Amino acid sequence: MSGIAGWVDFERDLVPEASTVRAMAAALAHRGPDGESDWIEGHAALAHRRLALLDLERGQQPAVFATGSGPVAVLTLDGGITNHVELRRELAVKGHRFTGHGDTEVALHAYLEWGTDFLTRLEGLFALAVWDVKRQELLLARDRLGVKPLCYYLTSSGVLFGSEPKALLAHPAVEPVVDADGLRELFAHSRKPGTGVFQGVREVLPGHSMVVRRAGSGHRRYWSLPARPHTDNLKDTVATVRRLLADAVASHLRADVPVDAMLSGGIDSSALTALAARTLQERGADRLRTFSVNFAGYAEDFEPHPTMRATPDAPYAELAARHIGTDHTEILLDTATLADPQMHAAALRSQDAPSPLGDMDVSLLLFFEALRSAGVTAVLSGETADEVFNGYFWAYDAEHSNSRTFPWVSFERGHDAAAGGLGCSLVDRTLRKELDFMDYADQHYRDALAEVPHAGGESPGERRAREVTYLALTRWAPTHLDRADRMSMAHGVQLRPPFCDRALVEYVYNVPAALKRVDGQEKSLLRAAVADLLPEPVLNRRKSAYPTTQDAAYGEFVRARFAELAADRGSPAAPLLDAEATSAALTALGAPKGAFAWVERASMEMVLQLDTWLAEYRVRLRL
Repeated sequence: MSGIAGWVDFERDLVPEASTVRAMAAALAHRGPDGESDWIEGHAALAHRRLALLDLERGQQPAVFATGSGPVAVLTLDGGITNHVELRRELAVKGHRFTGHGDTEVALHAYLEWGTDFLTRLEGLFALAVWDVKRQELLLARDRLGVKPLCYYLTSSGVLFGSEPKALLAHPAVEPVVDADGLRELFAHSRKPGTGVFQGVREVLPGHSMVVRRAGSGHRRYWSLPARPHTDNLKDTVATVRRLLADAVASHLRADVPVDAMLSGGIDSSALTALAARTLQERGADRLRTFSVNFAGYAEDFEPHPTMRATPDAPYAELAARHIGTDHTEILLDTATLADPQMHAAALRSQDAPSPLGDMDVSLLLFFEALRSAGVTAVLSGETADEVFNGYFWAYDAEHSNSRTFPWVSFERGHDAAAGGLGCSLVDRTLRKELDFMDYADQHYRDALAEVPHAGGESPGERRAREVTYLALTRWAPTHLDRADRMSMAHGVQLRPPFCDRALVEYVYNVPAALKRVDGQEKSLLRAAVADLLPEPVLNRRKSAYPTTQDAAYGEFVRARFAELAADRGSPAAPLLDAEATSAALTALGAPKGAFAWVERASMEMVLQLDTWLAEYRVRLRL
């Protein structure tokens, strides 16, 4: 529910460096528009930008526990501990006393009671930092699936950390240098956990903690996906999924402000919306508000795609909202707004790196801007449902699921515009050969495959299905969770994904693939779990990915901007372009159009973003 930043230096007093720490926090002002505070003493400085969702009067951070002899421990937190009520009761029995009812204070007392093992007791979405004054050590940690981001930069005498790289770049010790591996990370579409784009900037791994002491730093894994035999029959499995999902939704609704919902009319968001509406009704709370995004003229001129987008969202979102009984608002975007270069630059800044997704990024950013304008500060979202329940077509398409690389990468390599990585087809061929994006992705795949836990007695098919689910949860999901967090928090909106709930993820991970997809229906297990809550067309709607505009005018805008860049030999990205590929793109008959146009124009979108990024961030390439 915030932005966090800090600096630990074992060789200097940081009190005189307060302005630098505050500049790091100021770079995260968008994540916390409701307040700012910091704690600086001796070798440690922790700063916080607040998004007020819980304990509105007394929930300021960093939280400090002190005795008569001074501070004992200081904690700053981004996110939300969904079981803070239960933990507070447990800690109170052990003698802990609380001044408020927020989750940050509970997390601090949990650390004091259980030490670093407190992480195994926390549920929810979080990135946190604890400075232990007595031990003179810093603990950094992230939630299990990495819903909340946390990056760091090791110095010769300590560490810098922040919710986003822009906080680190605000410190004079961190330079915007990108080496060969950083460039590979931009294009390989299979991000390695823990890596960053900027040289020296890394991420705390999901489900891990990191301790920084004077003697050095070390990492510890406190959670991993458990492999267990599944003994429940289909009926009991459906009932358990319903109970676990309902519990997850209820816990994510805990706040002192309304929690609204994103509703696309797909099974994921509709299931969450129905369960949330029922929970709020039982609590006697106000009617649930729901929101969807749409493009002007999209439904009328919609062209389906066999694997990506079968149907437009709007009719299904409206049907689901009426059936469930929500106050529904459609955010309608026009092509001129989607094409605004300033919005593309804003999308770039939200992620601190270029992206080939173009209008998808811009529309998501505009969506959250509209939500914030409507007074939304926390919203339920269906992120990770496809990873948990095997909703992606490549999870069960034998051509891709049985390939010798990531299934989604296998799919991309079937399209010239995405082979080697989405958005790289206009990059100089010699450079691409030297960087070898394909081998980078494939080696990452082999490394990831070696991690997969298995239960005894699995058939070859069951073993492979488990591997694909593991890859999706640990290598595909983090990229999309990070994007969703950055876009939402760019406008001070906290995205809450109940499908990332630990108990639900652990249970469904061990459900055989055959029970997740009965009679060939994608996510049949999830559909069965909420069958009594949704109208039939929504319940059985085929998966349709996040929408992208099909307006030919948008493609012409992208092409015109790319032509302008290509003609400017002084543009930062010009030296990276492949002359032959650029010429082919500019002499093609018309801009990409249709259901798959977003892939065809992704390389132009990426080059445009790359050019802005190199200039605005003053990036230095060391290849």
